[in-house]
Amino acid sequence: MSASETLAHGLEPALLGLLRTQPRHAYELHQALQTTEALAIVWHLKQGNLYALLAKLEEAGYVASTLEPHGTRPPRKMLRLTERGQEAFGQWLQSPVEHGRDFRLEFLAKLYFAAQEGSEAVGTLITRQRAECHAWVAELERQVQAIAPERPFERLVLQFRSSQLDAILAWLDTCEATLGGQGMP
Repeated sequence: MSASETLAHGLEPALLGLLRTQPRHAYELHQALQTTEALAIVWHLKQGNLYALLAKLEEAGYVASTLEPHGTRPPRKMLRLTERGQEAFGQWLQSPVEHGRDFRLEFLAKLYFAAQEGSEAVGTLITRQRAECHAWVAELERQVQAIAPERPFERLVLQFRSSQLDAILAWLDTCEATLGGQGMP
């Protein structure tokens, strides 16, 4: 990822969220991912993959590092968000996921961090995601209407996708009712 590239969706922006409150070293981030109950049930990241993602984020200018003395041990590389990283995280947090398949990992990570920010961030995320889902449903309905009667399998596939989005919309209502007036402790 070069400095001119935009931040990818998925786990990379979520890693920025773990650095937004304080600098940390990579092993500390890995431990946080293993012990943070809310995130640990959403996704798992091997330590080697974490180090590679952090290197990409640093190379792209989202994260900066400094060496910190660590007693008689080798110095630790402390990571902190740059201004670019803070802006990228904020944009990622407020934007809806782009595909229904991204709910399981990316949206749940967004919801986790939005809940930490408070009810306004949760409301913004859910409102924008709900609008995106309604647009997807409308497009699927348009596609279903255009399918010829002699192609029932295609119709069933699109109806299945639409029913998944209906379930996601109902779940977003539950999220709003549960987290809308509060953040997470």
